[in-house]
Parts: sequence; C-alpha cells; structure tokens
Amino acid sequence: MANDVTDKLAVLIDADNARPAIVDGLLAEVAKYGTAHVKRIYGDWTGPHLNGWKTALLDHSIQPIQQFAYTSGKNATDSAMIIDAMDLLYSNRFDGFCIVSSDSDFTRLASRIREAGLMVYGFGEQKTPKPFVSACDKFVYTEVLVGTVENEASEPPVQRTAHELRGDTKLVNLIRNAIDAGSDENGWASLGAIGSIINKRSPEFDSRNYGYSKLSGLIHGIGLFEVEERAIGNARHLFVRLRAKGK
Repeated sequence: MANDVTDKLAVLIDADNARPAIVDGLLAEVAKYGTAHVKRIYGDWTGPHLNGWKTALLDHSIQPIQQFAYTSGKNATDSAMIIDAMDLLYSNRFDGFCIVSSDSDFTRLASRIREAGLMVYGFGEQKTPKPFVSACDKFVYTEVLVGTVENEASEPPVQRTAHELRGDTKLVNLIRNAIDAGSDENGWASLGAIGSIINKRSPEFDSRNYGYSKLSGLIHGIGLFEVEERAIGNARHLFVRLRAKGK
C-alpha cells in the first residue's frame, strides 16, 4: 500500500515506553503518512510516573486507556494495547497503524498487521530491539522528534561531518546500493527512487538521525555522489549517481 496523506491511521502509544516530549513531533510525523482517526495511550494512570503525559493528552485529544498492573513484573499494558490493536484491525476501518513503543513485545503485532496488508509505522528510541524495527514498514527513532523541553535529557542528533559520514560504511553502502538498484544506463537514479529503495531495505533509516532534515542534504553532506537537478514537466527533480574516481 502506498503512503497517502488521506490514509486512516490508528495511533497506539505505550505510555511506559514513550515520553511526553515527543508528542508534538510524533503527531506531526504521523500527519505525513495519513490522518490519525484513533489516538490512544495505554498505562496505569493511577500512579505518579505518568503525570507528565496528562497535559499532552488534553492538548492533543489523545484518549488515555487505563490498565492496572495486576502483577509485579508483568506488563499488562502491552497486552491491553495488543488486544485493542487486533480489534481495530478486524474492524477494517484503517489503512495503517502507528505503534509508539521501544518494547520488542510488539514485534509479532507489527508483523500480523502487515500480513493483513496494512502499513505499520513504528516509533521508538534508539534502544528499540532490531526485531521490532524490522517488523515495521517504516521506523522513526523518537530522538529526532524531541522538541525543546526544559530538563529533557535527550537532544536531537547533531549534524555529522563529511568525514564522520564517510566513515559510516553501513550508511554509505546503503545509499550506494540504492543508487545502483534504481539507476539508468548512465548510472543516474532519481532521489525519490533512492529513498523508496532505502526505506524498503532499512525501515529505520532516517536522514534526521544524522542531523540532516532531508535525504538530499545527507547525500550532499557525504560528498561522494554527483547530484543533478532536472526539469520534468512543471517540476524539478534531483538525480544522483556515484562520483567518478578523481572527481
């Protein structure tokens, strides 16, 4: 299913594994993929540890779902969230789900939703286990969503230098392989095709993780690729290819 801003999305937030500081950036990011027809957040609201969420819920019309911690060491919140997700899935009213958590317990849920042909957008911290990340169509690390919040420990990633980017072999190879896969006989690939291929191969890829707001800026920042702007119809498009040795 192609991304469409008219897609109907269900946003489910694990309050135990997400912070209020991300909420503005989170909902702005969700809006890129569709419209949030359901916004629910799960946790034990009788305890003080979720107090920071309360103002955010009112400001953004997010519905809190109460789930008592019946047994110490067992996460009843996860179970409630998974059950609700399956109920929403079977309602056939949605085009995709946004799962906000850094917990690997949602790996099978993400896989099951994708099996039904719906998009899954995951949101979690850098510590999120790889299986959950890979189970999503797109995964956004919430560090890039954090705004300026007093006493907030995390900050958005700092822009990396060309030397640092070139030293990231995994990143460089990911972009090179995407260019190769999407290129014409002259080695040029459109930026849109490159981004699409990268997203399919690496759901967690996001240029913002490297301090660049757009993929084009990241590619310019690495400095290993030729970039050309072309007029196609009434629009202008960027094309990229590997820079020839010596240039």
